[in-house]
Amino acid sequence: MPSMNSGEILEETRESVGQITLPPYATAPTYTASKSALLNEQGELYDGSEAQLASWQNTGDSGIASLKLGDPYDAELVKEFIEAPHTIDEWHQNNYNKYYQSFVDRDNSEKLRYDSKNLIVQTDALAKATQADVTKKLKERMRDIRNWKDELQREIEDMRHENKLLEGQKKRLERALDATQIPLMIATDCLKNRERRQGIDLVHDVTEVELLKEVSLIKKVQDLLKRAVKEADKQMRLNRAAKHELDKDWSDKLESLMIDGKATSLNLGSQDIQYKDLTNSNNSNADPKNWAQHTHDNMVRAENERMASMQLRGIIDDILTDVANDLREQASAVEKAVVKRLEETADVRRRLADHLKKVCDEIAKQEKNIRDLEKAIKDKEAPMMKSHSRLEGRTWRPRVELVDDPAQKRLHEEVDEIQQSIDALNDKLNQANASRNDLSETRMALEKEIAIKDDSIFICREKCLAMRTRYPTISRLAGYQ
Repeated sequence: MPSMNSGEILEETRESVGQITLPPYATAPTYTASKSALLNEQGELYDGSEAQLASWQNTGDSGIASLKLGDPYDAELVKEFIEAPHTIDEWHQNNYNKYYQSFVDRDNSEKLRYDSKNLIVQTDALAKATQADVTKKLKERMRDIRNWKDELQREIEDMRHENKLLEGQKKRLERALDATQIPLMIATDCLKNRERRQGIDLVHDVTEVELLKEVSLIKKVQDLLKRAVKEADKQMRLNRAAKHELDKDWSDKLESLMIDGKATSLNLGSQDIQYKDLTNSNNSNADPKNWAQHTHDNMVRAENERMASMQLRGIIDDILTDVANDLREQASAVEKAVVKRLEETADVRRRLADHLKKVCDEIAKQEKNIRDLEKAIKDKEAPMMKSHSRLEGRTWRPRVELVDDPAQKRLHEEVDEIQQSIDALNDKLNQANASRNDLSETRMALEKEIAIKDDSIFICREKCLAMRTRYPTISRLAGYQ
């Protein structure tokens, strides 16, 4: 389709506008009439300004509401219409824009349809050529796989006796690994039981250090034994090269041959072709050169693994001997630390009990002191009442006899002295009560501490030492039982 410039498009849209006719019901103006469409009686066009509108009203021009369409309106109606938001030029411009956009969209659509037809033809030819090339490559690959599979079939018999010996060592490793579960359980339970200690006894002491060392050693031993088991498995796989690695390689090639054969037999009319998840389609494990070298190396390596298997059996024997000795040595260190800590705790418990007895004795003495102070305070009540009675009685002396004589002064002094004595005794009584409360709190703290020590002694003796009597023997740790 020939392209047109913007001037030609604009001219075409203007011609289209000139051909538009109003329907019969559109002869009267609507509410959206533009301000610029208003004329006065002299034919002057209203420019939309309020100044021009006021000028027309001042001159008494009654034709102000006349529109281009020739329908008269009164001035009040005109004022209502002059507030329309758009001009007639804007209305025409909006129509021109819509015509232009319609032409552009049609032109783009025709170009797209032409390009689509060409693309369909090209992609169809490319797909046919690519599928033919892929089928050829698959057949070549099948020929290579079949040749290597025939070579592998001639290498699948060897290395059985050494593999049985290595399997025996592997079983020793597994028995030793199982035997380490008991020491690990004992050490872990000891740590958990010691976590139930209370108060200050929940301390990071030498016993806990030795237990943590034992747990760490057991886990390291287990990791070492597991690695040795994996090495034994690996060596056994190498020793069974014909029955394992080579046979595995042979079966992989057979499976690959079947897969490629199925892929070669597929065509556009096959029933089982469909969309698949291709997420792992590019996850290749080797390139063609490494693929061929891998099979060659497997066949060569099968003749050299017998000596490696003998060396591995010797290493396994040394590992099991060292592991058993190290575990028993650490177990002895833990038991010594537990016994020492038990003795220290028992000694502290005895000292706390002695202090508790002394505190209880002091509490009894202080309570007697409190009773004595309370009695002394009570004994001051009678002298105080006597002094009060004397003073009150002397207030009844007649007239001039009511004199502040030495006796009167001494009575006042007596009251003050007795009150001071009572205050001093009350102060001492408060101190004695505070001291008794402190002693009571100390007694409670000592009793609580003794209970904590009793709990710690029970944990060390009954939950740790008694449990460690089930520790495995050195021969069992070496994998012989």
